[in-house]
Amino acid sequence: MDAVNIDLKSFSDAFYRRLCGASLGPVLETLLHIRRETRAWLEITTLLIPGGNDGPAELDALTGWVAEHLGPEVPLHFSAFHPAWRMLSTPPTPAPALLEARRLARANGLRHVYVGNLSLPGGEDTRCHVCGHLLVGRARYRLTAWGLDGGGACARCGTSCPGVFEAAPGTWGGKRVAVEAGP
Repeated sequence: MDAVNIDLKSFSDAFYRRLCGASLGPVLETLLHIRRETRAWLEITTLLIPGGNDGPAELDALTGWVAEHLGPEVPLHFSAFHPAWRMLSTPPTPAPALLEARRLARANGLRHVYVGNLSLPGGEDTRCHVCGHLLVGRARYRLTAWGLDGGGACARCGTSCPGVFEAAPGTWGGKRVAVEAGP
C-alpha cells in the first residue's frame, strides 16, 4: 500500500462511542503504526460537525497530538459537514469554523492543513512552509498551479516538500492530465 487517508472523526472517546459505536484509542494506535512502521504516505481527514467535534479545545488537542506524535509534515484535511441521513437537524459547517480549525492546526505546528467540502479560496493549496510560495494549486479536482522543481522541492527557495509527486505537472501515473491556469 502506497498511501493511506485515515478518518480521525474526533479527539473524544465519548464522540466515537456515541456516533460511531467505536473508540478513539484504536484509531490513534493505527495512525501511530502507519507512521512509524510502514512506508505508506499518511494523510488524515476530520469531518467538522457543528456542536459535535468542532470545539476549540478538542481541535487544539487533536492537532497538537498529530504534530507531536505523527509530525508536522502529515497532511490534515478538515472537511465541511453537510446534513444527511440521521443528522438532518445538524447545520452545515460554516466556513469560519473550517478556517479556525486550520489556524489552530498551523499554530500547533502542522505545515500542510487543508479545508474542503466547501469551496474556499486557497483551502486546497499546498504552500512552502519556509517561504510561502505556492507549490500546488488546487480547485476541487483540478490542478491550477505548480511551483515544485523536478525533485519535489520549492522552485523559489529549494525547501523539500514531502509527498509523492510526478517530475512535472501535467502527468500522473505516466498519463497526461490538464493543468489549468489559476485565478
